[in-house]
This record gives sequence, C-alpha cells and structure tokens, in this order.
Amino acid sequence: MALIRPTEAVEATTSARRTGGPGRAVTLLVLVALAALVPLLGPSVAAHGTGEATTAHTGLVALLRTLLFAALCVQVGELFSAGLARRVPDAPPHLPVAWAPYAAVVGSAAAAAAGELAPHGHGSRSGVLALLEAIAFALAGLCALTRRPNRQVWPLAAVVLAEALRAHPPTEHTPLIGSGLTVVHLTCSAVWAGGLLSVLRTLRLWGGADTGAALLGLYARVAAVLFAGVTVTGLCSSLRRLPSDAVLDQLTTTAYGRVLLAKVLVVVAVALLALWARTRLRRAPDPLAACSPARVEIVALGVVVAVSGLLTALPLPGRG
Repeated sequence: MALIRPTEAVEATTSARRTGGPGRAVTLLVLVALAALVPLLGPSVAAHGTGEATTAHTGLVALLRTLLFAALCVQVGELFSAGLARRVPDAPPHLPVAWAPYAAVVGSAAAAAAGELAPHGHGSRSGVLALLEAIAFALAGLCALTRRPNRQVWPLAAVVLAEALRAHPPTEHTPLIGSGLTVVHLTCSAVWAGGLLSVLRTLRLWGGADTGAALLGLYARVAAVLFAGVTVTGLCSSLRRLPSDAVLDQLTTTAYGRVLLAKVLVVVAVALLALWARTRLRRAPDPLAACSPARVEIVALGVVVAVSGLLTALPLPGRG
C-alpha cells in the first residue's frame, strides 16, 4: 500500500471541504424555499385576528423586498470580507468566486418590480426611489465585473440611501431622523449578515486553521459593534413608529407589531448563536470549531432578512 505524504493528505482534506456535493446544494435550495414562505405567507398570518386587511400584492412586495435586502447583504458582505482578508498575515491570495454580479441582477430586478407595484407605479415617490435602487444595483454589478470591484461601495451606498428615504416619506414626523436611523441600521445589518456569509465561504476555500481563525477573529470583533448598531437603531426606529402610549399592546394586536416582535426574538437567537461561536473561537482547541454555530447563525440571519422584508411591506399601526 502506497503511503500518502502529509501535504497530499492536507490537499485531499481541503479538496473534500471544497466539494460539498449535491447534498449541500439541496440543503441550500430547501432553506431558500422555506425563507421565501416567510414573506409570502407572513402577511395573512400576521394579520389574522387583528381586523387589519392586507392587499393581494402584500406578500409579493414582501418577497421582492426580501430579495432586495438579500442582494444588498451579499454585495456589501463580499466587500467587507475581502477587506478583512487583506489584513490577515500570510493569507492565501485566493478568494471565493464573487456572487456580487448575480446578486446585483436579483437586486435590480426586485427593486424595479417593487417600484412597479407601488401605488401609482414608477410615477410615485416610492416608485422613483425604487427605480434609482434598480439602476444603482445595476451599476454595482458592473463595478463587480471590473478590476476594481471596491467601486461597488458608491452605488451600494446609493441603494441604502434611497431605501432610507423610501421608508420615511416627507409626511412622517421628523423624516430625516428616521432616514438616518435606517441608513445606519441597514448598513450594519448588511455588513453583519453578508460579511458572515462571505467569511464562511472564504474559510471553506482556505482550509488552513491559522489563517481561517484569524479571519474569523477579525470578523467577530467588528460584528460586536455591528450588533450594537443594529440593536440601538432598531429600538429607536421601533419606538418612533409605534404609538408611545400603547407600545406593548401594539406588539400583539397589530400585524406590524407581531412581525416586529418575531424579528426581535430571532435577533436575540442570533445574538446567542454569535456569543456561542465567539466563545468556541476563544476557548476551543480548534478555533475553527466556531464555524458550526456560525453556520447556524447565518441561517438565522437569513430568517431575519426575510422577516425584515415582510416588515417593510406591512402598514404601520393606525396607518393601514
């Protein structure tokens, strides 16, 4: 029997890690299908027993906004992860195949379709902003195909700004404050979710324990700040949108409040998973053992994205 040299064994192990087989693809498809049910079926489930009515397009709009947020997370996350990878000493030069161009197509199509479903279509303020988002996504996709993909940051920033303006029309009380909170919230959320996805893809490609642990450690330190930003801005935005004299009642008697409560519970679960992953990263003999809870965390973050898409499609309490 021929002996296998250590280097060959390492290469074989790395190759096995890169080859997920059909099982990984099937699992991904199942998770995507389940996530799509959240915005599609969520409006009727959330509004059940509240006396609130949802339109026939609410579920479709929620799904389109979920796709928009997911596309933004993928593109922002790849930029963030690539920046972290450049800070890892002796890191392999290779990065995963970029998903940004495909995400840009999805984001552009979702934004354009959502604008078409807005009241008065693309002729309305929401429709115009949605069209701007679609164009910005397309520009970001073109930048991703160039030799300087970092230029995506500018059209992606335009997407975030347009989404913040869309979420807070001029008729709202202090819309600029609301838009500012949304800019920070959406940016932190996209970097958090998309960054973790891209970091896990990079770890699977690299395979090395030292460089992988260093990359995951860099992400963990930034993720703590991102979580704080998401929590503070989300709390402030929720308090602004819900009537101050009946916040607790609105959380259980309105569709918006119920979905918001569900989002809070999922975010708490994500925070616990993140804490578990960070603990294993510091204390486990193999730092890459933290990848297991991190994979569960990214699935939970996908649910957060779906619930967020649903939340933006529901009318605010008292305004539906």
